[in-house]
Amino acid sequence: MSMVPESGDDRPQAVHDGQRYRTVEGIHAVKGGLRPNASNRVPDAEPKPPWLRVRVPGGEGYTRVRQIVREHALHTVCAESRCPNIAECWGRGTATLMVLGEVCTRACRFCAVNTGNPHGRVDPLEPQHVAMAVERMGLRYVVLTSVDRDDLPDGGAAHYAACIRAIHARTPQAAVEALTPDFAGKLDAVAQVLDAGLVTFAQNLETVERLTRRVRDAHAEYAQTLRVLAFAKRHVPRTLTKSGLMLGLGETDGEIAQALDDLRAAGVDIVTLGQYLRPSPQHLPVARFVTPAQFAQYRALALRKGFMEAVAGPLVRSSYRAERVLQRDNVGLDHPHGRPAPGG
Repeated sequence: MSMVPESGDDRPQAVHDGQRYRTVEGIHAVKGGLRPNASNRVPDAEPKPPWLRVRVPGGEGYTRVRQIVREHALHTVCAESRCPNIAECWGRGTATLMVLGEVCTRACRFCAVNTGNPHGRVDPLEPQHVAMAVERMGLRYVVLTSVDRDDLPDGGAAHYAACIRAIHARTPQAAVEALTPDFAGKLDAVAQVLDAGLVTFAQNLETVERLTRRVRDAHAEYAQTLRVLAFAKRHVPRTLTKSGLMLGLGETDGEIAQALDDLRAAGVDIVTLGQYLRPSPQHLPVARFVTPAQFAQYRALALRKGFMEAVAGPLVRSSYRAERVLQRDNVGLDHPHGRPAPGG
């Protein structure tokens, strides 16, 4: 979407984090999700450690994916949420496609997606554009995600399902993973997405119960996320269920263990554990940087608790190397230099 600052000047201009703007469709939103607030005055607990260095985006594969995304007017969580793995993922021809627009109705204090009220606006051509992009990228494993759309009666579930069906119609061999919002806890909406045909249904718990109200939007509830995940497993038992936690927000080891227990009780098969990174000064500060060795310990703990797989590491995100999760080798991160074994 093009952006116009709310200054009375209708010419497209650069819009900065925390600034209100208006899209060409007339949607009023906040760039980066949050207005300047008290977090601006709180620094991270310590400087970013060397194991969090990422390479600069570039190369033939990256350029190709970016071109396809732009040609089909698509959004990706890779770009919108400022994922640190964008260079690696786009470089090898994969992307997590974000449907239902780029403006989220919620304002979580960890997330850099733009926030506002789209007032029911949905692009009816998006399912076909998504399906065409998947075909052009030659994807065999597709991850779809979306913004929260509390402005829609079903939270956007019907549109989400239409995107999944369009992918299946154009690329029948493609497996689809959906990383969904909670649809305000409406289980009939969750069922619509599941019934469209998924190999994996994912919804992130994000953080431990004590920190939920501080970290997530007020509409996002710890218990509600668990209810949705449990319903998904009951509704289509063969579908893998998956959830993720960000670490480094002030949680304790005991709270992490409890969150893992709660996820297992909800029937979750796969969990991802990654480092919270502050996307802008408006967002929550980092309370600690978890070391790679600590991530290895948390992965071992999760596996002992019965998860089919636990993907853990500083730069792990929900959809990172999602197609490799069933290899059960921490998606290749446990190999030297983070490279998968030959043939992996």
